[in-house]
Amino acid sequence: MTYSEALRKSTDYLRGSGIADAETDAKLLLMHVSGKNRTFFLAHGDEELTEREETLYQLLTEKRGGHVPVQHLTGTMNFMGLDFDVAENVLIPRIDTEYLVEEAMTYVEDGARVLDVCTGSGCILLSLMKYKNDISGVGVDVSDDALALSCKNAEKLGVENVQFIKSDLFQNVVGKFDYILSNPPYIRSSEIDGLMDEVRLHEPHLALDGGEDGLDFYKKIAHEAKDYLESEGRLFFEIGFDEGDALREILSAEGYKDIEVVRDYSGNERVVRCLKG
Repeated sequence: MTYSEALRKSTDYLRGSGIADAETDAKLLLMHVSGKNRTFFLAHGDEELTEREETLYQLLTEKRGGHVPVQHLTGTMNFMGLDFDVAENVLIPRIDTEYLVEEAMTYVEDGARVLDVCTGSGCILLSLMKYKNDISGVGVDVSDDALALSCKNAEKLGVENVQFIKSDLFQNVVGKFDYILSNPPYIRSSEIDGLMDEVRLHEPHLALDGGEDGLDFYKKIAHEAKDYLESEGRLFFEIGFDEGDALREILSAEGYKDIEVVRDYSGNERVVRCLKG
């Protein structure tokens, strides 16, 4: 079977299985199996797959058709132009979260001390540290799987001067920071069962469930972060598209100032930033 034939067959199968981005996912899986890029398939689509490639490609296509996330099948996710390893028990980095990093980068100075709460794969903190100079970073998470993965990604990306600590929010955090960032769980508990299969069945609910109103973690972090921010330190949150007003009220009640809700390129509320009062 040629690469072009295999790609067409995989795309048709995924489309028939209800995969929205069938062609894109088929290409990503073929790239993973063959080690070749999209340009190769355009120029050499009439070349034959090896027997191993064909067998593995069919297996992964069938798994993707069962709504296993493509990132779990390839073991990687590109975020902020960097390749992060992913794992089954850790939230897959989302492209939407890049906006949080981009927004923070406009404020974070070289040499700053940064804390990432609910760090997961480490994608937020490690991206920031790759694109800024001499950042001192600490990432905390309650999940052992997340901490193991974030350490692995730090080593893979060659990021130094970073620590990943097991901590229930600020429980084991020591010292003060110039910036605190967080993409905490913010899905309402009642909405979990309605999420797409890739998320509902394959992502850790610990990293999704934000309580009855989706705001549990924001309330806790906003209340505790004040003790860990330097004077004039800044706090950044990723938020759900309809949570901006609620975050304004929470942060205002906690005494933060210069509270700003920032929309992403699609016009959705995505980031809240504020200054310690």
